[in-house]
This record gives sequence, structure tokens and C-alpha cells, in this order.
Amino acid sequence: MSAAPTPAWLDALRRDARARADATGLPTRRDEAWKYTDFALSGAAAYPLAARWQDAVPASLATRPVAGGVPLVLVNGTVVGDWGAPDGVTIGRLDSPDARSLVEAHLGAVIPAARKSLAALNGGLFTDGLVLRITAGTRLERPIEVLSLGASDAASGPLSFHPRLLVVVEEGGFATLVESHRGTGAYFSNSVVEVALAEGAGLDHYKIQDESLEGVHVATLGVSVAARAVYRGALLQAGSRLARHEVHASLCGRDAVFELDGAYLGVENQHLDNTTFVTHAAPGGQSRQLFKGVLDNQAQGVFQGTVLVERAAQKTNAHQLSKALLLSAGAGMSGKPELEIYADDVKCGHGCTVGDIDETALFYLRSRGIAEADARQLLIEAFLADVLEHVSLDPVRETFTAVVSERLRRARLGKEDR
Repeated sequence: MSAAPTPAWLDALRRDARARADATGLPTRRDEAWKYTDFALSGAAAYPLAARWQDAVPASLATRPVAGGVPLVLVNGTVVGDWGAPDGVTIGRLDSPDARSLVEAHLGAVIPAARKSLAALNGGLFTDGLVLRITAGTRLERPIEVLSLGASDAASGPLSFHPRLLVVVEEGGFATLVESHRGTGAYFSNSVVEVALAEGAGLDHYKIQDESLEGVHVATLGVSVAARAVYRGALLQAGSRLARHEVHASLCGRDAVFELDGAYLGVENQHLDNTTFVTHAAPGGQSRQLFKGVLDNQAQGVFQGTVLVERAAQKTNAHQLSKALLLSAGAGMSGKPELEIYADDVKCGHGCTVGDIDETALFYLRSRGIAEADARQLLIEAFLADVLEHVSLDPVRETFTAVVSERLRRARLGKEDR
């Protein structure tokens, strides 16, 4: 199925992206960045492209916005409904004539094209998308919410769609973005989000991936951080049978800041991959990453974190840490934190640990009359707490906590005999 018609100027960008995707091919485990995740086994590459959605939001997927506002909604990659933009904010479709200058300047420029075949595939096949512009000096008090929904059933069969979002925060601007992914049925969501932060700009970015357990979710996030700009992100992965969240962050201005916290919960045969590439290209940059995962049954987790400090990036402070709990003999974790440093005046560190629940702490709680299942849940929630505590927006933190608690109760993590 061909993609929806677009203006000539945007269609040219899409043709170039599709040509790159065709030349590169789909990722395989021979690609170093994909050595722990076999995309081919998902079968998602064979799913047909979803038609442009023409209806209202399906009743089965209707949900309240996380932070209380009116969300921007995409169903199978198509923007649904209307929206209002607060003062200082421009919201539009990617194919809008008013968005042309922003799209031509930034679309596909934040994420490096080389060997990013799924991001290029998105660029060639997206049927719709959104562009958000925060004008210079505008500091939003209320968050902007984007809800991406996947909808397939027995009649439609598995589908693929490619949500696209471009966020541009101009000099001195600030916004909070809440991104949620949910759905029903079998589908392949190949999402791309590009964030361009100008000098002194800021973005707090929260993402909840709670897709259908029949779905495949691959997301590529690109972040460009200019001088004295600050990006703070928090991610929760709880859905999809196969999920990968890939991040490319470039600290390209002096004293830029990038922070990312991630929590993930895997059960049954889920495969949850978090892969990050952070490049320090200017002096005085700071980056911090913390990922914590809980894996049970046959679930598999991946954390790959690469930090590159270029020669010009003196006075860099970079740290990344990955911790995982394995609650059954069949669960597994692959970790590969890396530092590549060419500057000589830096402070960089990384760590990766895998373990089980602390039996001493478990015994202490049980000795106080707490049932074993409840004690395990308390300890798991405590393990994830320092990730959740970095979520500064109360409604989002409460949603993160509720998703974690509900998943732990429903899956009865830790009850399997080992």
C-alpha cells in the first residue's frame, strides 16, 4: 500500500528517506547496535502499511490524558481530531504549508542517517505527523500530550504504521511533553521523534510505552541540545512483545545538559531493548543516564549505552548506570555500556549490574507479617523508585507508578518457582 499523498516539497524528503532505507536494508544481528535484538524474528517487516485513519478514536482505546490536558492523538499513525495551541506554541501537521520551513530545517537532521534504516523507513512511509514549535522565550506551564494508538483486529490483520513527531524549542523556551503509546491487537509501530533545543531552551519529556502485548514497538528518538539547553527525559516500557527504544543525543553547544531515566518491566516472552548513543561535541556538557529493569518468566532485557566524548568536549561530565532484577531462571539481561573518550579533561563513568531480589530484605519484610507476594512487590517498587522519583510532574509520576503496580499485580512477578 502506498503512502498518503503529500506536498511536493515533503514528498522529496520522503523519497530520499525511502532510498536510504532501501539501500541500508532492515537491521540484523550482524549490526553491532542490534546484536542482542533480532528484529527479523518479530515478522513485523511483512505487516502491510495501515491505511490513513478516517474515523474517531476507537472506543476500546479511549482514555483520559495523563496530565489533564487535551491530547494530540494519532491512530495508526494518523492525526485524529482537532486541537488548540496555547500562546507561544505552534502545532500543525507535517504537511502543512506553515510548517515547511521547520520541516525542511529539522526533519531527518537530528537523527544521523547512517545505518538508521528503521528511522529512514519511517521517513519514507509515514502517513501523517505533527510538528510542535515553542517560540523564543515562551515557557509553558501546562504540558503538551501526544497519544499514539495502535488499532488492529482479526478483520484487518497485523498492520504497520509510522508515527512522526518534530519538536522545536526556540531560544529560551521551555515545555513539557508527555508521550503515550497504547493499542490493541497485532501491529508494528515504528515511531520517530526529533527534538531540537536552541540555546538556553529546555524540554521535560516523559514517555509511557504500554502497547499491546501482541504488538512490536520500535522508537527512535533524536535530541539536539544547543548551548546551555537542558533535556530531561523519563521512560517507562511495559508493553509489546518486542520493544526497542533507541536514543541519539548530541550535546552540540557549551554547557548543554542531557538526562534520561528509564524503567522497564518484562514478563512472559517479552523482549525489551533500550539503546542509547550520547555524543558530547562541546565543552562543559553534562549527561546522566539511569536504567532499571525487572524481568520475569522468559523475558529478555537489553541495555546498550554508548557515550562519545569528542576532542573538543573538555570538562565533560558523563555517567550511565544500568541495573536489572531477574526474577526467574528463564529471564535474561544483556548489558553493554561503553565510553569512547578523546578529550583529556573529563569525568566519566559507567556501570552495569544484574541480580535478584535481596533475600535478607525479603526475609525482614516477611518476618513483619507481610505476605511473600506483597513483600516482593514492595521490594520491586523500591528498586524502581529512584527512576520514578526523577519524574517531576505529579500526574505523570502517578501514572508511571500506577502502571508499574498494575503490571506487578497482574503478572504476579516473582511467584514463579525457580
